[in-house]
Amino acid sequence: MEKEKLESLLIDLIDGRLDSQSKKEVETILAADPEARVLLEQLRQVTDAMDKSSDVEPRRGMKDSFLRMLEEERRSVAFGAPRGKQVSFQPAFFRMAAAIALVMSGVAVGYWVNKNQNVAEENAMLKQVMLSMMVNPQSASKRMEGVNVALTIERADDEVVAALVKTMNEDLNTNVRLAALEALSRFQHEPPVRAALIKSLSTQQDPVVQIALIQLLVKMKETGVVNELERIINDSTTITPVKDEAHTGIVRLS
Repeated sequence: MEKEKLESLLIDLIDGRLDSQSKKEVETILAADPEARVLLEQLRQVTDAMDKSSDVEPRRGMKDSFLRMLEEERRSVAFGAPRGKQVSFQPAFFRMAAAIALVMSGVAVGYWVNKNQNVAEENAMLKQVMLSMMVNPQSASKRMEGVNVALTIERADDEVVAALVKTMNEDLNTNVRLAALEALSRFQHEPPVRAALIKSLSTQQDPVVQIALIQLLVKMKETGVVNELERIINDSTTITPVKDEAHTGIVRLS
């Protein structure tokens, strides 16, 4: 079994999310593979640290303006204005992984690897666990924790960037998408990231992420997206708040 898939299954085992068949499969692997048992213990330690972390309200800077405009849109629909694209958005509170603070303070070594391993090995394991969390299909909070770990990385490699781009474009949870966009914004000056952000504007369907993405591209002074912003404005399925943000973006980029 691939290591990444095994890590994801072990995280689900710790959280009690596996069905009986998957649980038996994992237990069989653990019984036969000593390295899998060591990995389980390491993941258990990290999960315990996360469970002890305090609840933190996610940043609302990229969502507040949208929520106000969305409320105006709903009122206009209620009074008979043309109905635009339906949007479902539920603001929520998410825990920040304790592992992030541990990494930033330099204490995470004790949770992740044996003290005799070097820094490169520690970072490699941290990245693998992070990627495993980001592809966890059953837990949005775990995916959020994985993305939040990416916020502590000084320089993202191709694998991390690809995972963040995929999450920004495809995750089913709006808040996870926003977190991935925020993480990518830290590397906006790198050509592959810049190209991925521009491309996402033409495919992104989540209105909240569309607004945040437009704001970021405008901040980056990316004049090459003006034509795409015009397309968004002329698209009949685009809701009013997104059209308004696109129009503002064109004005600021002109």
